[in-house]
Amino acid sequence: MIAREPRGRPPTPAAAPEYRGIGDRLRTARTERGLSLRALADRLGVSPSLISQVERGLARPSVNTLYAMARELDVSLDELLFVDVRASHVDPSAVRMGSAEASSGPAVPALRPPRVPVQGAADRKSIRLASGVVWERLTSESIPNVDFLYVTYEVGGASSPEHEFQRHGGQEWGYVLSGTLGVTIGFDDYILKPGDAIALESTTPHRLYNTGSEPVHAIWFVLGRRPVDAGAMPEEGTAGAR
Repeated sequence: MIAREPRGRPPTPAAAPEYRGIGDRLRTARTERGLSLRALADRLGVSPSLISQVERGLARPSVNTLYAMARELDVSLDELLFVDVRASHVDPSAVRMGSAEASSGPAVPALRPPRVPVQGAADRKSIRLASGVVWERLTSESIPNVDFLYVTYEVGGASSPEHEFQRHGGQEWGYVLSGTLGVTIGFDDYILKPGDAIALESTTPHRLYNTGSEPVHAIWFVLGRRPVDAGAMPEEGTAGAR
């Protein structure tokens, strides 16, 4: 289930979320919104059978499909992937991202750290997605609107197919530990090697992919993954999506 580990790294934990549990949460979110399998599939541009297989735990979604599902169903990735989302992380007051002058900008909840400050390497939660990507959560609990992850891109792995791109709210920062990671942001291409770091606005269509012959291992942090207006989302699989 988990990608082969580099030499000298502790074994990857077995505490991965059950794909059936993810599928159950997807089905619940879909039915609560009155969407049929076909209606959701049409919105996502995938087949109803794929949605059905994901909901039954028989297929893993790709990174891009998972983002699209969460966006279309208006749920957080944490709600889909992990069952320990704790509402008490969110402060009722909200802080605005950016300067005081930008007070009309989108609000992000004030956040509190997990009750358990240390996440041990042996028991962190992980999930392997269909696109050759493994996410391992680096916090002991889910924190709404925050993703702090150890990410593996297997050989040939990518966040989305070659001509498709993802886009979501917030900003993200990445640091490559090993391997060679290609990153496309808009129309610009970058190659990251060990020790290189990157920061980007997640609202810009982007794609991450392994360009080398060994797995890529990286630390990734995303803040403020808020829903993006679906009406402003470029069609995936077209040049306009870049």
